[in-house]
Amino acid sequence: MSDTAVRKGSNGPRRDPSQLSARDPKKSGDPDDFAVQIADQIESFIVAVREVAKGDEPDSAVPFLLLEVSQLMLAGGRLGAHEDIVPDERYEPDVGPEPDADELRERLAALLEPVDVYSEVFDPYVPRSMPVACRISDDLADVVTDLSHGLAHYREGRVSEALWWWQFSYLSNWGPTASASLRALQSLVAHVRLDSPLDELDGLDTDDAVGEDQLAEEAGKVMAAEIGGPLGPRKR
Repeated sequence: MSDTAVRKGSNGPRRDPSQLSARDPKKSGDPDDFAVQIADQIESFIVAVREVAKGDEPDSAVPFLLLEVSQLMLAGGRLGAHEDIVPDERYEPDVGPEPDADELRERLAALLEPVDVYSEVFDPYVPRSMPVACRISDDLADVVTDLSHGLAHYREGRVSEALWWWQFSYLSNWGPTASASLRALQSLVAHVRLDSPLDELDGLDTDDAVGEDQLAEEAGKVMAAEIGGPLGPRKR
């Protein structure tokens, strides 16, 4: 990927003028267009997760979420493999307040109890990483929030801005979060299909203070690496 500079300014993420590009993805609405395909997959995921959270079909919630997250990761993989997407504007336009994800989070937590909490290694490339406690409900609500931010740009016709946001946040946040929840969901389905009962979680809880400290430490390391990478500020 090329080195796209992103700096924080008073009006939003600031891009190095030398990195700005007049090129923009097609805006024709052609179903073969990359931007249209990504937006459709993302909107489909958001709608599907909200439908599952209603709790109308609790017995099929886990396999349905497994399917939806798997399909979303295909869109994420395409964004990750794509060259750096450069938006038209130097500052990110304001899209208004972020949607409140608390209701979605709470509905998913109630639906997925008692299998909501799972163990995850935050970054497999950090030596001696300790597993931390996570929640599928938190993960999915956070992913929906990230994706909705880009979708707001897309619906306003700012296609390159939406693609830039989706690509950047895939690498820095919703990609790792979605892939972690995908592993948890796949494991749940495997345990059921293979008639392999889940072991006791041995007190695993996301409210555990030690777990939170470890998560914060690991998150800091990963974010530092991301910010210093191709889609973050250039190293001086």
